[in-house]
Amino acid sequence: MSKEKAFRKRPELERPKFPKRAVVTAGMPYGNKELHFGHIGGVFIHADVFARFLRDRIGKDNVIFVSGTDCYGSPILESYRKACEDEGYTGSIEDYVSENHLKQKKTLDDYEIGINLYATSAFGRSGEIHDKVSEEVFELLYEKGYLDKLSTPQFYDPEFKVLLNGRQVVGECPIEGCRSEKGYADECALGHQYMPSELINPKSTLSGKTPEIIKVTNWYFKLEEFQKLLSERVDYLRKNSNSRKYLLNTMEEFLRDPMIYIKKNQLPKLKEIIHTLPEHEYIEEEKKPSVTLVFKALRDREIATEIIAKHGVNFRTGKTLVPFRLTGNIDWGVKTPVKDGLEDLTFWVWPESLWAPISFTRTYLENGEASSKDWKDWWCSTDANVYQFIGEDNIYFYGIAEMAMFMAMQKEAPEIVPKDGDLILPHLIANNHVLFMDKKASSSSEIKPPMASELLQYYTNEQLRMHFISFGLDNKSVSFQPAVYQTEPVEGIDPVLKEGNLLTNVYNRLIRSCFYTAQKYYDSHIPEGKVSEGILEEAKKVILKYERHMYNHEFHRISDLLDSYVRTSNKYYVNNIRTADNNDDDALRSQVLIDSLYAVRVAATLVHPIAPTGAGMVREYLGVDERIWDWNTIFEPLDYFIPNIKDHKLKFLEPRVDFFKKHESQLE
Repeated sequence: MSKEKAFRKRPELERPKFPKRAVVTAGMPYGNKELHFGHIGGVFIHADVFARFLRDRIGKDNVIFVSGTDCYGSPILESYRKACEDEGYTGSIEDYVSENHLKQKKTLDDYEIGINLYATSAFGRSGEIHDKVSEEVFELLYEKGYLDKLSTPQFYDPEFKVLLNGRQVVGECPIEGCRSEKGYADECALGHQYMPSELINPKSTLSGKTPEIIKVTNWYFKLEEFQKLLSERVDYLRKNSNSRKYLLNTMEEFLRDPMIYIKKNQLPKLKEIIHTLPEHEYIEEEKKPSVTLVFKALRDREIATEIIAKHGVNFRTGKTLVPFRLTGNIDWGVKTPVKDGLEDLTFWVWPESLWAPISFTRTYLENGEASSKDWKDWWCSTDANVYQFIGEDNIYFYGIAEMAMFMAMQKEAPEIVPKDGDLILPHLIANNHVLFMDKKASSSSEIKPPMASELLQYYTNEQLRMHFISFGLDNKSVSFQPAVYQTEPVEGIDPVLKEGNLLTNVYNRLIRSCFYTAQKYYDSHIPEGKVSEGILEEAKKVILKYERHMYNHEFHRISDLLDSYVRTSNKYYVNNIRTADNNDDDALRSQVLIDSLYAVRVAATLVHPIAPTGAGMVREYLGVDERIWDWNTIFEPLDYFIPNIKDHKLKFLEPRVDFFKKHESQLE
């Protein structure tokens, strides 16, 4: 039996299957800020590395990478108000958002984020298409009966005589066990959803006083009706996908039955009224400080909270599905179609941002290069897949609300596995937080994060790209600790440079050694001969492990794999070329050069999605075309890409030329 046949018979080594077409998305930064290090290091670099790999793996015309600035929403309105009042900003809100969008786009370009379209949800052609898509989504959900007109409490500042938008109210999240720093009108900083009346200690950011609550009518998506389907979807993903376990665990937390938690010191008050509450299960455990009331329906819990609050019993609610607000009352937003007499509404920013990638894909396909111009071939085909890279705080919106809305828009009854022609339920890659000096940093927290553009004053984008993919954010939050921001001197190497040194030191050294040997002994020619069997086998193992790690989005494992392969290849060259030189053994020298140039070629292909400029320079000096990136030819040696190996010459390499460069501040 051949080695190839043996390989195919081992199921643990079967090569993963990729879709024929793929859409990659990476969150949507709000239009009230530049990109900080968490945007880049926590989402965009990972999405870009995967998108670049997919282009090499399935063809660049079969991959669309889109994202854009989230232009609307109360956070932007509030930031714009403060910019005008506190900083003297005189432009319109359109100017404000557009300026931030351009700053974001420049930062993405500076980090070599190879995005096909970085659009906006409000301006230009992408804004026009987004308005149209938003209308289509609303009409479809309305026709299918998944929208409710609900009059719900909303905060009102009597001093300023205005309804308060989501970020103009700050309090404490009412969800039991929540650790977020801030609770807003109906969601907290960690994405927990609740009714405005449940927010603890609300304060208006305008007046600083406790706001009143009045009833306001909006459209809501019947999210709670999808609890069973979403639970089945989570079970399906556990058994049939490589979805991250912590993503699925987090999704499950939102799918619990409606609950109320009451501290045991409140029990005397509770016992006086418990007989008046809707039907529920009462759970009291000896070691827990609270008792739990479990209800069959959300409406029952709402009735219970009204009764409990009226009688002065303190309580907190548990995570569960609540109607998902689709519209709001702020002017700065996508206009909602007029239905049933509800006028002058706009979409709440979160729902419309969930289908914005569809809008951006449709925008790109009008002029961009792609294997199909029909957006449905990318979003509604079983031959395609959508990969959404998100932060852990947004799992509720993408893993729960988006999945339910996309199922609701299916042609027939909602199913957890879409049929061909229905919207794909995207594959979510949720990363944990990138901390800053061991603490969570965000623009709304006390710890302010460095802007992504600032980091490029001290490190190259390739050094930062290598560092951020090594974090293992699929498992845990990781602290970003650049030496240049630490108050105490750092012993040894700057933590940010550890992974990048593989390229700037070890891989550079291997490439230069090969070129200088070829120039010295072979007039820049590649010696004729075959790559050693052992070298081929080792490379094949590395290539297949790399492919599997990419398929599973295990970027830190890719970092470790590359480190081992490049160092081993460099060690092979050093040890054997020394022997050849000491013994003046040209046959050994020739073989070492053939083997080592093959390792250079393999490493360049594997590094290409991570450090595209440096890898491109390697390709240029090898004198081969872009088929070297193509995974259809991934196992081929260099002579496969060279029509006449005898006449082919490597590009001459001057002394001390680096393929992967250090930042100028790091040079002696």
